[in-house]
Amino acid sequence: MSRFDAYILCTSPRSGSTLLCAMLKETGLAGRPGSHFHEPSLDAWLDEYKLDRVSFRSEEQALSAVVKAAIARGRGESDLFGLRLQQRSFAFFMSQLGVLHPALSSDRARIEACFGRTLFIHLTRAGKLEQAISYIRAEQSGLWHMAADGTELERLASPKPPHYDREAIAAQVETFVQMDADWEAWFAREGIAPLWLSYDALSAAPYGNLARVLEALDLPLGSLQEKTPPVAKLADDTSRAWAKRFKAETTLLTPGPIEGNHFGQPGSMA
Repeated sequence: MSRFDAYILCTSPRSGSTLLCAMLKETGLAGRPGSHFHEPSLDAWLDEYKLDRVSFRSEEQALSAVVKAAIARGRGESDLFGLRLQQRSFAFFMSQLGVLHPALSSDRARIEACFGRTLFIHLTRAGKLEQAISYIRAEQSGLWHMAADGTELERLASPKPPHYDREAIAAQVETFVQMDADWEAWFAREGIAPLWLSYDALSAAPYGNLARVLEALDLPLGSLQEKTPPVAKLADDTSRAWAKRFKAETTLLTPGPIEGNHFGQPGSMA
């Protein structure tokens, strides 16, 4: 029996969260983690859970129904609720928990009032350039995730050939840097010491890092078996060529070494 009722994976896109969520789901012990509050919109939440706004007398009632439905989905057949949370929807998510629990003064208190004892996990990616390239390519091509057998897991647009866009990549690097900074500032403000995971470690040893999460949740490891991860990497020669080109152009624009900045950090790509 876990000493937690829930866990929240605090992350950003292209950090390996889809892989980690899939492996946690496979255990049968850690719920069905996912972006259960993905869109920053109450109407979108109601639609997601097939709830009719006119059925509720107040916004608070509607929110309570959404949270109840999300918990049921995020638990699956287990007793543990899993949530993936990203900065895109974070501010709206917290404002809505404030509607439900206005007397509580901290974000952490409001989260635990809704979901119980919560483990916070920070999954981040050191190589912001590689992360940005992965994001831009997914956005351009429409393909976001692929299964280990080569079939598509998530496609959000019809196939289109990706093209190198230095300005878009540079802007996305800065966006990801800010997302990490926002998470770190929030952890400090709320007095949270999260379990920290890196994309590179998860990529190198998926099931070893899954074991770290299960241990932190006090869940048994006896049935854990290593196998082919359920989500495949999408990095290829094109991703590597884009990274090489970007670094070369950055050196020309800003003479001097780029090692140590966010454009020059190493990291495997997905």
